[in-house]
Amino acid sequence: MISTDKKAKIVADLQKDKKDTGSPEVQVGILTARIQEITGHLQTNKHDHMARRGLLQMVGQRKRLLKYIASKDGKGYLDLKKKLGIR
Repeated sequence: MISTDKKAKIVADLQKDKKDTGSPEVQVGILTARIQEITGHLQTNKHDHMARRGLLQMVGQRKRLLKYIASKDGKGYLDLKKKLGIR
């Protein structure tokens, strides 16, 4: 689990206005942080299949959100990928 402080920092970096906490961009940022944490966990715990399943679900969710962002705002999609370091 990502800490509350880390999550708040991600939201502050990606939000469009002061009350924006659930936009697709913010959701992608939070999912990216969670994916990075679980990836590190799986490097040390290779046989944790439930964590691997959860990781694959999160990657799929992030992919769907990115596809939605790309359909609405192509330049915003590219900027978000660059900012988060997603391939």
